[in-house]
Amino acid sequence: MIEEDGSGLQVAGQVSDGQPTDKIALLAKSGLFSGLAGPVLGKLAARAHMRKYDAGTFVFRNGAPGDSMMVVAQGTVRISAMAPTARDVILTELGPGSVFGEIALLDGGGRSADAQALTRCEVLVLDRGALLSVMQSEPDLAAGLLKLLCARLRRAEERMMDFAFLQLPARLARTLLRLSSGGAAAASRLSLSQADLADMVGGSRENVNRCLRKWHNDGLIALKDGWIVLSDPPGLERVAQAD
Repeated sequence: MIEEDGSGLQVAGQVSDGQPTDKIALLAKSGLFSGLAGPVLGKLAARAHMRKYDAGTFVFRNGAPGDSMMVVAQGTVRISAMAPTARDVILTELGPGSVFGEIALLDGGGRSADAQALTRCEVLVLDRGALLSVMQSEPDLAAGLLKLLCARLRRAEERMMDFAFLQLPARLARTLLRLSSGGAAAASRLSLSQADLADMVGGSRENVNRCLRKWHNDGLIALKDGWIVLSDPPGLERVAQAD
């Protein structure tokens, strides 16, 4: 189903009839909602709906109305933003259980970034009215959202400091370590392309390739069949702290 996202741009999504029990289970596994009581999760689930996206389609675009928040049920969602240089910068990639879209939902403004289905995805959509209604009677949910926002603000500040003071090798090492320890790639191997990594660290593909090849030769990583395998995370940590 193709529908307008409120900004004049089209996004492709399909509503699915997720069973309430499945929605409750998904919410319970998400860090933001896991501490809520069963009846509260049921109330949220009853007013939420599932939506499917094919790989490459947008969940929402920057500037679109922020009338909902999403939880990733399946697949990987990429969050990116356009830099002043007109270069698309990848901010993060989110896997099952991750929450996104909370900033615009809370302040009522437009979306602050693009959210794109990197793979075939299914997300649970929580409408703004339903979530704000529950928050009024559930201070734990409000506190959880504040904690989530603070964590993302800290990460954004860390990225700004990295770009301002660190050389490319340190930025790249920090990015690989961060991606391997959370989000969509909570493992020791990553499938990001070198062009994607260049977008994330603010470098050229050629320089990123040069770093990766050197680290491969040094035994810090292995490049296998399109995967980047972190062979020596402590060694990468030393590179990350070198600057």
